[in-house]
Amino acid sequence: MIITPKTRGFICTTAHPEGCAANVQSQIDYVKSCPPIANPPKKVLVIGASTGYGLASRIVPAFSGGAATIGVFFEKPGTERKTGSAGWYNSVAFEEAAAEAGLYAKSFNGDAFSNEMKASVIETIKADLGQVDSIVYSLASPRRTDPTDGETYRSVLKPIGQPYSQKNLNTDTGEVNSVSIEPAVDDEIAHTVKVMGGEDWELWIAALKEAGVLAEGFTTVAYSYIGPDLTYPIYTNGTIGKAKEHLEESTARMNSEFGEGTAYVSVNKALVTQASSAIPVVPLYISLLYKVMKEADLHEGTIEQIQRLFADHLGSEEGATLDEKGRIRIDDWEMKDNIQAAVADAWEKVTTENLSDLSDFSGYKNEFLRLFGFGLEGVDYEKDTNPERPLPSE
Repeated sequence: MIITPKTRGFICTTAHPEGCAANVQSQIDYVKSCPPIANPPKKVLVIGASTGYGLASRIVPAFSGGAATIGVFFEKPGTERKTGSAGWYNSVAFEEAAAEAGLYAKSFNGDAFSNEMKASVIETIKADLGQVDSIVYSLASPRRTDPTDGETYRSVLKPIGQPYSQKNLNTDTGEVNSVSIEPAVDDEIAHTVKVMGGEDWELWIAALKEAGVLAEGFTTVAYSYIGPDLTYPIYTNGTIGKAKEHLEESTARMNSEFGEGTAYVSVNKALVTQASSAIPVVPLYISLLYKVMKEADLHEGTIEQIQRLFADHLGSEEGATLDEKGRIRIDDWEMKDNIQAAVADAWEKVTTENLSDLSDFSGYKNEFLRLFGFGLEGVDYEKDTNPERPLPSE
């Protein structure tokens, strides 16, 4: 079939296999162009491994340090009549590239929150790798079924305490409008923490420990975001922020159990991802941020961010550099005073009429389409392509 992008709000309902493969290969090429990581992990488990930061977290240790990787995700394979999800095609492309490079790569598609998935992954670790020395937790799901009580919890993107009104960007029309969001009730806050907090991360580590598949001196990292003052009500001080607080509490508990320097939270930069595109206000902020950071020659994508995370922190001989709250900060360039001042100035001025002058909305849209394999150089989008692509490791 001829595959074209079909977008609706923050969702693209189609994905292009060759385009996704080209996107993955471009990230691999970038990693291979960088100096090797000084102290890379050798056996890596990435939970939430198919897109964005999770995918980059699989590519970097594999192609910079020769690591064996296991990836866990929940994606949709293609059929004869319908395309699969971008994450599916990304994972197929990663496994094919890993095999060509002689690297071990195994993927699991299903509910990462379930006990059954944990058991399946552990069985494979025992059989193939023995132990893992690095666990990356990068799940971004809107819902979670707790394996202990069977209840399904759903997260919300809401402020806490009072309504929040702010400028917003309709990414379909390019209109700068406004959004007003009512505050969350207590149950919504609790549900968001259950989905997006550190509980499942801790359950994974506990299951791996009980099975004896954690290598001595292992490290684990989960991803977070803080952002600027203007998004605090919807993010840092909202329901997501409560979940991220729980994530940091999980880090402290694991460091208490396994020793300081075992568990980290990495605060990453705002980027166009499937998760960030769904958060009100954030697409406008990212569009403005991209323009400012590109002009300052400080812009990074997911692969550059994760390369820096491993090179400067997780795989550094000197160890990770932490902020006053014990977090790794690879959002440091985004949060530079001059960058934030320029974004804040543009935020006050931006309207529908001057959006193209003050922001990089075109770059935002291009990056969004790249997530689904569209707009990649060297891909013939007029060519008939087969949407059915099996995972090599299946």
